[in-house]
Amino acid sequence: MSSAVPGSVIADIRFIGRSGGVVKLLSGFKKKHHTLPDAANPVTNAFLGRLCTGELEEEAEKLFQAVRTKLGYKRKDVALTLTSPSAVLAAKDFTFEILYELDPAAPAEFAVTQTLLDVKDGDFARTEAFNTIFDGRFSELSFTLRKGARVEAVIDAIEGLDDETVMRVDYPSDCSECTISVEGVEAQVRCTGASLDMVFPRAGAPQELLEQFAAVRSAFRLSKTLSGLVA
Repeated sequence: MSSAVPGSVIADIRFIGRSGGVVKLLSGFKKKHHTLPDAANPVTNAFLGRLCTGELEEEAEKLFQAVRTKLGYKRKDVALTLTSPSAVLAAKDFTFEILYELDPAAPAEFAVTQTLLDVKDGDFARTEAFNTIFDGRFSELSFTLRKGARVEAVIDAIEGLDDETVMRVDYPSDCSECTISVEGVEAQVRCTGASLDMVFPRAGAPQELLEQFAAVRSAFRLSKTLSGLVA
């Protein structure tokens, strides 16, 4: 990974993985006793929490053991808290969360969001052991813009570049957000004014996503406005 991404920036990055499934296939769903949810709300999501407990516990425990053994953690270095439909693994170097939620558009289905955050050290994020544990889990990277940004200013900065092949920007008429394409970067970069969100075509390990973020950060140096976003 390029050294262009310092640890202070990595600490503000969230790595996100998304998956899902069908409610009736969860181990806790009993066809003779349960009916499928027809809406997503606090009550039905609590119901989902009871149904997905088996899957959530199995996945969270598997990850806990991998983190403990591969990273050489002791008991005081890592803890797992499970309150279905969510689980939080709090380690001394990072936090990892798993959340089950009903799909509002199709409440008979559920979404699983995995989030890696608060990675405290850039060198640690590069280690083979860490990336082996989380390989293939994340397809999104979200970076909070500390000072925020005007989307219009971001658009103007990109459209004002002399070399239009390096970056391209697309946006709706209200300029509520914009999507940036960077030469050599597979991911699409979305700027909302509050964050930069990179969406990748396939899931990868943290180091892979960080390498792409480093390439975006390097391209942003072409503009003072853009460079200030990811400093």
